[in-house]
Amino acid sequence: MTVILSLAVVILLWFSLRYAWWRPAVDYRRPRILMYHMISAPRPGARFNGLRVAPQQFERQLRWLSAQGWHSFTLGELIAQADTLPEKSFAITFDDGYADNLLQALPLLQKYRCKATLYLVVDRFDRDWSIQRKALHNEGELQREDKLSDEQVRELLVSGCIELGSHSMTHADFARLEPAAASAELEQSRQVLEQRFGVAVNSFAYPFGHYTAEQVELVRAAGYTSAVTTHEGIDAPDQWDVLQLRRVKISGKDNWPAFLLRMRSGRRGW
Repeated sequence: MTVILSLAVVILLWFSLRYAWWRPAVDYRRPRILMYHMISAPRPGARFNGLRVAPQQFERQLRWLSAQGWHSFTLGELIAQADTLPEKSFAITFDDGYADNLLQALPLLQKYRCKATLYLVVDRFDRDWSIQRKALHNEGELQREDKLSDEQVRELLVSGCIELGSHSMTHADFARLEPAAASAELEQSRQVLEQRFGVAVNSFAYPFGHYTAEQVELVRAAGYTSAVTTHEGIDAPDQWDVLQLRRVKISGKDNWPAFLLRMRSGRRGW
């Protein structure tokens, strides 16, 4: 009996730390900014399956958001309407520019009348940016992942569901860049995207979520009016630092309770 009780305590402790079910819900007047990368099935043994949210998972999430009365906005709309946002507002963001954002995500966004902001890397083809973060990530997994062509990006924009943001020229690790190189990544990517696609590009996503305090000012100087990080959390609009917005990470490795807890408190576990 003592062994069973001890085991039950261990399981309860593990569950509590993994899911933090006891953490109170963040005020639903605070918008959730959701961070996605790919909408595709996980691959056996792949390193980056956390970036892959299966289409079935994504649809279940959108269906739940719709059924629960959540209101969809682009990141730009969220910022512009900060003072008048309804309760249960959210913005979907996609980082990098994977082809499945069109092939898998767009039909589901349209089905559930949702919008999203795409943070696009300009030089995204035949590039494995993961090795810039860790040299041991040299399998080429992200390099082989299909990326959006320019024509596919235009198709996304024509849909009316998608807003375009910059994710830099090369997905460089900004924490390792000198100021001039960081400014070039910021300014050139914005200029190229605006000229290539004929839309305003006002928002930026920090590659890997790495950046310095000085680079926040470089983002401002490059003409961006908002920027998203990979810091997990949910901020109140009247407390927003619009150039360092936190997001809710949506992982392909999460189960359904984990998604619900992320929507509730911004994080899954402790």
